[in-house]
Amino acid sequence: MLVIAAGNTALQSVLPAIGRSLKVPDSAVAAAFSVSALVWVIAAPFWAERSDRAGRRAMVLLGLFGFISSVSLCGAFLAAGIIGLIAPGVAFGAFILARMLYGGFGAAAPPAAQAIVAAHSSREERTAALTLLASAFGLGTILGPALAPFFVLPVVGLAGPAFVFSGFGLIVLIYAWARLGDDQPAAAHGAATSYPSIGGEPTGASVRAAMAEGRTPPMKLTEPRIWPWMLTGLVAGHAQAMTGQAIGFVVLDRLGLSTVAAAGATGLVLMTGAGAALLAQWGLIPTLKLKPRELALWGALVSALGCVVTGFATSLHMLCVAYALASLGFGFLRPAFTAGASLAVGADEQGAVAGRTTSVNGACFVLGPSVGVGMYEIWPPLPYLAAGAALLALLPYLAARLAR
Repeated sequence: MLVIAAGNTALQSVLPAIGRSLKVPDSAVAAAFSVSALVWVIAAPFWAERSDRAGRRAMVLLGLFGFISSVSLCGAFLAAGIIGLIAPGVAFGAFILARMLYGGFGAAAPPAAQAIVAAHSSREERTAALTLLASAFGLGTILGPALAPFFVLPVVGLAGPAFVFSGFGLIVLIYAWARLGDDQPAAAHGAATSYPSIGGEPTGASVRAAMAEGRTPPMKLTEPRIWPWMLTGLVAGHAQAMTGQAIGFVVLDRLGLSTVAAAGATGLVLMTGAGAALLAQWGLIPTLKLKPRELALWGALVSALGCVVTGFATSLHMLCVAYALASLGFGFLRPAFTAGASLAVGADEQGAVAGRTTSVNGACFVLGPSVGVGMYEIWPPLPYLAAGAALLALLPYLAARLAR
């Protein structure tokens, strides 16, 4: 779980610099992640169901193999473009196709891993065990951007992190093949996991879906009991995806760095943001014991402020602080809408609402990156001002509609 999330976000941190060095449009960089996220959203429920019928060990190995194949091909195509063996446009088009492998097959591993953990833990231990497993996704989103700048290699340059993380994946694949035992498919079930993104711990939805007994029919997005929370998740998720995808271009354009130096600075900003989001989820929320409504209101306010400041930040220090502030707010908002939707329904509907929450989390990263970078091409501060305005506009609705 950690390696899959780290590899994805490592690429996210260096790809804007790679795109600029290859002279491809910024929108093409965003499209690479949007396409991958779209395939993930479609494939994740299929693999979650499949893991309940087939051996979970096979699904974990398939997911790891998909991750390794995708990341290594991404590195090969990007390196070929950087060296000049193929045209930059061809290299990036092939890169996008390779990313689809990640979206399609990488989604097989998380639900199978959940099911294995659930099957080998008692009911008393299961919530803590599944939460710890989900935390690996969140920790990976910190480690990926933190480590990526160290793996810029000779000759292949900024494509180096792709090769290194595919190597990490191969080590984990060999270890899992040798040590991971097979299981009884009917012992427990896994749940579709949201597309891994910066600071994007699953925030409990996939944990509750994996804990739910039996099967429940799908729940409508507009179900009155959960719609206010779903709207909160849609607005917050798109704001986070828009601002996160554009941050690499902000670093490149405002700090005047070389592409290699900009990749390192982007990694620092993303790592700071991911750390702030996980500080909120792992530290502040349990300590302050904030309720979902309070989390949503404070989260919208804090993230809006952080987005606006990020839009006009002119130094690396300002970017790190402002983006961390925005991510802290998003770290409140994501668990707010997850927990709020869960509390809005009964025990027999937890699996259905968790599935809906997970789909909302994933859907935000289908259009969000492309919309954010498209706005950035019009006017650099625009995606941050638009995200801040949307969050502030959401506040009166939240105050009036969200249950206390």
